[in-house]
Amino acid sequence: MCNLYTPVTSHQLQAQFGKELKQTWLAYVAPLKLGPYVKQRGDAQVGQWGMIAPGSKSSKPMGQTNNARREGLAEKRTFAPSWLAGRRCLIPAASFVEPYYPGHDPKAKSISWRFERADGDAWALAGIWSEWVDPVTGELVPNYSMITQNCDGQPLLALMHKPELDKAGLVLPATEQDKRAVVPLERDRWDEWLHGTVEQAEALIQLPAPEIFRHGASDPAKNIPLPGAARNTQVVTSSDGLF
Repeated sequence: MCNLYTPVTSHQLQAQFGKELKQTWLAYVAPLKLGPYVKQRGDAQVGQWGMIAPGSKSSKPMGQTNNARREGLAEKRTFAPSWLAGRRCLIPAASFVEPYYPGHDPKAKSISWRFERADGDAWALAGIWSEWVDPVTGELVPNYSMITQNCDGQPLLALMHKPELDKAGLVLPATEQDKRAVVPLERDRWDEWLHGTVEQAEALIQLPAPEIFRHGASDPAKNIPLPGAARNTQVVTSSDGLF
């Protein structure tokens, strides 16, 4: 799951996605803050990162809806209308952040770990969008959510997030964890994601290859080696930090 990301700048949105927006957004997007996204038919929009359930009386969702689990897209009241109607979007992000717990120790102090693309392009993350009308003021509030998937089989992303524990307080085996990650889409799949059938879109929700990542601690001074296969991915050094 992702709760913080860096959106593209207006210049990057124009250069990489061919979209121009007059609205502004923050340099970092957290839940319920504003960010840009690209919809079908070439439209782009700025909206609230956190989907609002149909019929809601408030723009503030009940619980965290900035992430939508791919397993519940067709059933959850908040997400199903958009997913089944094909209201899918691309969320342009320069980077996204996940917490890393050294040694897979749930008691360790987490390190904010930031992920960029190794090729220097922005991420196009899979999302869904909706529009909510305030029942009191009539204001139209665009809103969106990032889709997440289980990433236990991805050697880099599976290292992120706090380890899950069993009822006895022991760390569950890797096969029983449910680590979550966003869904990056490559450029040649953008049109299929935006305009394809629900079945075609579902087939595009796949784990990304480790080699497409450039990553490291958000604070370069906190960079440490990652274990296992993740050692072979592109890690930034303190001299070429991510900010």
